[in-house]
This record gives sequence, C-alpha cells and structure tokens, in this order.
Amino acid sequence: MRALRYMGWLTTCSVFTAFVSIIWQAWLSLQALNKTTVLLAGLLAIESSLKRSVLEPAPRVAIGYGACTDLQINATDFLGTYFRERVPQVRPDYAFEHVNNEDELLQSFAYYFQNGAAAERIMPNTTLFKQLLDYAKVMNKEHIHWYMGGNAPLMAVRFFMEGADVLLGAHMSKKLRPLLPKEIRLAGDEIPDDDIHLILEYKAGDGWGPYVAPRANRYILHNDRNNPHLSSVEQLTDALKVYQPQLLVISGLQMMDMFKFMPGVREARLRQVRAQLIQQTRNTLHHFEMASYVELKLLEQLREYVLPYVDSLGMNEQELANLQQVLEHGRTMLATDWNPRIANTLDQIRQVFISLVEDFYRNRKADPQRRLVSRIHVHTLAYQVILRVMDSKWKNTRAAAAKAALTAHRYVCKSQFINPESVLKILDDSFATSAQKHAPRMRMGAANAVPCWKEYIQYGEDLQRIEVEICVAPVLVCRVAKKTAGAGDNISASGLVAQL
Repeated sequence: MRALRYMGWLTTCSVFTAFVSIIWQAWLSLQALNKTTVLLAGLLAIESSLKRSVLEPAPRVAIGYGACTDLQINATDFLGTYFRERVPQVRPDYAFEHVNNEDELLQSFAYYFQNGAAAERIMPNTTLFKQLLDYAKVMNKEHIHWYMGGNAPLMAVRFFMEGADVLLGAHMSKKLRPLLPKEIRLAGDEIPDDDIHLILEYKAGDGWGPYVAPRANRYILHNDRNNPHLSSVEQLTDALKVYQPQLLVISGLQMMDMFKFMPGVREARLRQVRAQLIQQTRNTLHHFEMASYVELKLLEQLREYVLPYVDSLGMNEQELANLQQVLEHGRTMLATDWNPRIANTLDQIRQVFISLVEDFYRNRKADPQRRLVSRIHVHTLAYQVILRVMDSKWKNTRAAAAKAALTAHRYVCKSQFINPESVLKILDDSFATSAQKHAPRMRMGAANAVPCWKEYIQYGEDLQRIEVEICVAPVLVCRVAKKTAGAGDNISASGLVAQL
C-alpha cells in the first residue's frame, strides 16, 4: 500500500510539474510574441514616415549591368539525387576560386552549406554546367522555379516598386524582357539567349550527409557568356547624358571573375566603368553593390577603378569581412560567422570606412575625380546597419534601416503581410556599439525600434575626425524561408531609395 501511495504521489508531482512547464512555456511564448508584435509596430510606424508627397517628383535611378535567368532548386534534393548521396569531407585547406569539376562542386558547396554562408561561383567547365542544368530542368516541376535574375534587374524592379523612375543598363532576350515592368527604361540590345544561373537554395536545419545548415541561404553556379563583358556600359553611358539620374548604381561586377582566363580584357572594361562614373556630375550619387568576390586580383582592380569613385557601398556580413581584409591586409577570406555580433560588425564598418577615407585624402590631389564615401549599408540575417556621414546628401537613415529590415522579411517570406507568429527574433534587447571595453550600449524596444546615434570616427596619423550617424534595425527573421536569392539586392535597393 505504501508503494502504491508513493507511486500515486510521484505521478501527481510529475503531472503537476508537466502542467507548470507547459504553462511556463506558453507564458514565455506569449511574452516573445508580444515583444515581436510591439517591435513590428515600431518598425511599421517608422517606415510609414517615408511616404512621399504626390507633388514630389519620383527619384531618378540608373543601374547597371547585366541580366540573367535564375533556375532555383532545392539544394539538398538536387545534389542528393544527382550525386546519388555522395557527400565529401570538407578539407580544411579549401580554397576553390572557381568550380571546375564534380569533386570541387561538392567540396565548395559543403564548405558554404555547413557555414550557412551565401556563395556564388563560376563553373568554367561548360559541359558539366550544361549537364547540371539539364538535370535540374527534368526534376519534379514542383521543386524548380524560374525567375528573372541578375543584381541590376532585381534592384531595378525594387526601385520601381518603391516609386522610383528607373533606367536599367542590360542586354535581354525576348523571353526575359516581358518580366521587367514596362515602365523601366532599358539601355541595352536584345540578345538571342540569356545567361542562366543555377540557384541551389536551402533552409535552416536542412541536412546533407553529416552537415546541417545553420540558416537559410543559397549557393549560385554560373557559366555566363554575356554578363562578364558588361556589354551595356556604353549604351548606359549614352543614356545617362539625357537621363541625368539622382542615383547611379553599379552592380554585377562579380561576373567578371570569368576574365581571369583572359588577361587585360577585364581591366579595359573596368576602365569604361570608371569613365562612366567620373562623367557624372556631383549631383548624381554613386552606389556600388558588393557581391561574393573571391579572386584577389579582381578585388584589387575594384579598389582601383570603382571604390574611389562611389559615395555608397552595400554588402552582407561576409562581403564586409572580405572587403575589410582586402583593404587592410591585401587578402581575401571565405566564409565568416553567419550571425555576427552587432559590435563586431560595427567595428568592421568603421575599419572599412577609415581605410576608404584615408585613401581618399591621400590621393585626392592627384585625382580630383575621387569621392569620399559617405554611406555604408550592411545587411545581415538578424539586423541592418547604415552608416551615414553627417551633412552628406543622404537622408532618412532611421527610416531607411527600418525599410530595409521589413523588406528582408517580406522578400524571404514572399509575403507583404508580416505575421508576428511567422517571425524569429534573433537579437537581444540591447547591444554594444563596439567590441572595445566600456563601449556604450543601445537598447532596442517599443520606444526605440531602430536605435540611432552620432559619433566621431578618427582617421589618419594626425587623428582627423568625421561625424557620422549610425542606425541599427532588427530584422524579423522569416521562420520558413521561401526565397533567399536576390534578398540582398532588394534590401539594398529599398534602403537606398528611402535615403534619396
């Protein structure tokens, strides 16, 4: 009897503990949902301040270069069936700039997949690339999707959606042109066939052999024949003389990796890009959209022919770390932390900014066409950071950061409506503004959904300083990602147009 009473008491305690645990978890979930809802309301309120007057003219934006067709497919399904479950051991000395064969593809994909990092690689092996495309095309139709692709067209469409008047420099086929809104002006010839990019998408938690993706992302393969030549540069240059944009955006230069095999061609084309930039008046702002660059020589050429002539830079956390390494140490890096601390990202932005500012003042007398970078936008999975030089032409920094954060969720979830229950909030309620000791902390909440502050950044041996404004906006991360390819282009464009 005593044993039965003991068992009954134990059962009662177990049931009570389970009940309390359920109530506790429900309470925590409700608290988290309430915080998310309040934060969403704050972001939406800030975004709403961007509404333009009907009397205000639409901002004029020009963007180049190139276009393609994206074939999107689930990465693990595709690789698992094509390679019949063959999964490699990732080598610690991985360093493929280009993917030439099946083994390099598996190694390269596994490296970035396990790091949850975005990657874009050229496959010079045309035969293998065609085999992969042909195989992808005949897979289950429910698992493949065709989209208009390319950094420039995707940004152009987002600019148009946000109310801008847009000029796009790109060559397109008859099949691709109807996917571009007819209101977007096109400077470029019609071509028989578009380049195709194979987009291998995966979700957070997807498994492939021993590897698990820590976040949703994509791995892009291409074998372009049109885009590396930047063939629309001259036509866009001619159109700009009449169009006179408020903003000129340069993107898609990562396609020029292909010219590693054609010495001299790439440099000649980049000189044309520089000529296009310096021909614009000071009233036209210039923005350069970074991408997944791995070849050091190309990055060094961008440092010479593009970076000195732009006012603004846009990039993700991996591209930021890569650019910082190139500017400070003359080397590239591969994958970085998929969810870096805000403090570390802010310090990297400051380091990049200082390098560019010092380069400007060191060379401006010899080259008066150079521009002082006055804006840097870094987009990550969990947050947006925008740095703006005070008294520059850029405006609405707080609203631009909020807009970019909301665009990130809407694009990846493929829904204009943001349901708080579909949101994953990764950030804490406060963050340090630097990894340095005793750095100030900023709180993020109902009363301050997008924290902003002003600070002075010192540069040069004599410690000159520039006053900047920095804003950080939390991203309400989409729990079930439906599309990540092109997210950065849409996020950058939405932030840019908000600051014109």
